[in-house]
Amino acid sequence: MSQTIISLLNKTKIDYSWSFSDKTRKDTAYITHGYHRYPAKFIPQIVSRLAEKYTSKGDLIVDPFGGCGTTLVESKVMGRLSIGVDINPVAVLITKAKITPIDPKKVERVFTALKGKLDTYNKDTKVKAPEHERIDYWFKPEEKRKLAFIFTEILKLRDRDIRDFFYCGFSNILKNCSIWLQKSNKPTRDLIKKPSDPIQTFFKQVKMMMRGNARFYELSKQRNHLEVPSQVYCTDARTIPVKDNAVSLVVTSPPYVTSYEYADLHQLTALWMEYTKDLSDFRKRFIGTSYHNKKDLVLNSVLAEKIRNELLGKDKKTAEEVSTYFSEMNQVFAEMKRMLKKGGKTCIVIGNTSLKGVEILNAEVFAEQLQNLGLKILNIIKREIPSKNLPSVRDEKTGRFARITDKNKTYAYPTEYILVMEK
Repeated sequence: MSQTIISLLNKTKIDYSWSFSDKTRKDTAYITHGYHRYPAKFIPQIVSRLAEKYTSKGDLIVDPFGGCGTTLVESKVMGRLSIGVDINPVAVLITKAKITPIDPKKVERVFTALKGKLDTYNKDTKVKAPEHERIDYWFKPEEKRKLAFIFTEILKLRDRDIRDFFYCGFSNILKNCSIWLQKSNKPTRDLIKKPSDPIQTFFKQVKMMMRGNARFYELSKQRNHLEVPSQVYCTDARTIPVKDNAVSLVVTSPPYVTSYEYADLHQLTALWMEYTKDLSDFRKRFIGTSYHNKKDLVLNSVLAEKIRNELLGKDKKTAEEVSTYFSEMNQVFAEMKRMLKKGGKTCIVIGNTSLKGVEILNAEVFAEQLQNLGLKILNIIKREIPSKNLPSVRDEKTGRFARITDKNKTYAYPTEYILVMEK
């Protein structure tokens, strides 16, 4: 079976209509999609096209790796019920804000009052700032004081939807207001950086979000979709709170092994929101991290076994990480199968890469695992990735993302697949 799958994917030609290369940043960040930066997110046009093809109004769509909520926002726009899960509480916060259209007049009223309070800030304002060495590591004293003042005023808001809306805005300004190297997704300090002023940056951020919310609200109202249910849960992709045989479509873009450590990326928000006090513990929750135990692995794929054996000859640690990743993904696929209706589809957006000189055929392995679980291949779509968000090169030795000028670079993710499988 594995050779058949390899051959099938090899002969699949790029379908340029799935590149959406004509879409601008304005198109991909429309309504609430631009609320918060998020690395390697897929564009909303992929979700809407798949949902249009495989579902009808009132169907249930699930995203097991919800990320920043792209699948759920598009589902709501199209009148489909949706559920997303993510183990990352920061992703859940962002998603809650993005899937909740709020009456623009209400947001305007609360923002005017909040702005009035924040404008009173001066050096004598009494502020209870958080005491945490990691916050002090990332923020200078004056920015920390102002951020604590903003945070406390948001905390006083009674309406939960409104509070999440402003918390999402607060979260997105943290990097600019810290000494985190602005151009880097990785946690690197820039000791000569001049952080942005928190209060003025917050005002600018919220105004941008208010424009997105107003468009989302009007669009949802016109289509009578304001009450279409959309829920996000902070939980593991292997334990999704959905009944058996209830889902028409799964659309998701899983994490890549050893790609982004989301726990590191989102540590500023996690620290301020007190989602964690211990970063190492926070990291262990994520699939695709290098912090998991390597026992009792079931790969359910001849190809995955072959990749593991090739890696063992190069580097044992990487072989263990990749095996753990494939084993955990197999568990997620079993959960997808449980939820799907007969005839329901799962669309997995995934690219291949290489580590230590070994080809990591994620798409082929996933297709084989899903077939072994009883799903059948309905369609394989190969698309170009014109996104500027994704790094295009890796370091050949470490497998980490690299600069275009690095000597050891190897190209990663120039294309990716959408595996369309049917139960």
